[in-house]
Amino acid sequence: MADTQITTGSCRCGQLRLSVRGAPLMTFACHCTGCQRMTASAFSLSAMYPEDAVTIEGETVPGGMRGELSHHFCPSCLSWVFTTAPVMGPMVNIRSTMLDGGPAQEPAFIECWTSEKLPWAETRAVHSFEGFPAPESFGPLMAAFAQSRG
Repeated sequence: MADTQITTGSCRCGQLRLSVRGAPLMTFACHCTGCQRMTASAFSLSAMYPEDAVTIEGETVPGGMRGELSHHFCPSCLSWVFTTAPVMGPMVNIRSTMLDGGPAQEPAFIECWTSEKLPWAETRAVHSFEGFPAPESFGPLMAAFAQSRG
């Protein structure tokens, strides 16, 4: 996907619209029990974008776990739309399934919190981590992800 490519999406009810410019820096699945509970599924799927490549139209409300992570939801349908965290720097993790096509159509490149994953849950992730990857590993992982996409 070229840097000028725009991918759009929305929450379930359409009150929040979002768009991302360019390709994600990385895609991942998180198996932590927090994500399992917030998605009512085995894991959450995310696509990481630079903050300046993301546009959200509409107001979000915070929810989920507090602390280092800031989860943002639609106030109407309560869809979990994106997450930010100081440890990630100026990045936004968009829930991949909120986008119309794009990253939602691809397998996750990494999976984290495999120490908490459900025994039957499988992804085709290239890299697995028992917890969250160390901040210093993100540069090499993003480079490997970009290389894997050609």
